[in-house]
Amino acid sequence: MIKGQKPFIGASDSNNGVTAFVKNTNASEDKNVLGVNYNGSVVENFYHPYVCIFSDDVKRFSLKDRIGNREIYLFLKTVILQQQVKYAYGYKFNEERMRKQKILLPIDEKENPDWNFMEKYSNTIIQDLRTKYLKKKIMSI
Repeated sequence: MIKGQKPFIGASDSNNGVTAFVKNTNASEDKNVLGVNYNGSVVENFYHPYVCIFSDDVKRFSLKDRIGNREIYLFLKTVILQQQVKYAYGYKFNEERMRKQKILLPIDEKENPDWNFMEKYSNTIIQDLRTKYLKKKIMSI
């Protein structure tokens, strides 16, 4: 690894998975994806809207039939994290199990994933958190 400014994503549970900053480029370079750990901090995952390089212990998760955005990926992050207990200790979260893992999502009237609902729901939570943070900041001044 050559020191640089591009985030290197490892199987960490902190710092949004960023374990170093590199100049390197390879086939794992990606952006607008969830990096899902299958080693280290298993099932932990982070949204990466920026260009970064991924460790072999982190799989890149993206949507096949649409371009995801911050709100959708943050919704999916939470749903994926619900599987953490299942993969604790002896039951290893490997690539094969990752591909077979099913997650439950809200659906629309045509029984397709309701991306619009997921986006609005995440956006509401983000706005609520911003409002709470700003109120605390104003009150502490």
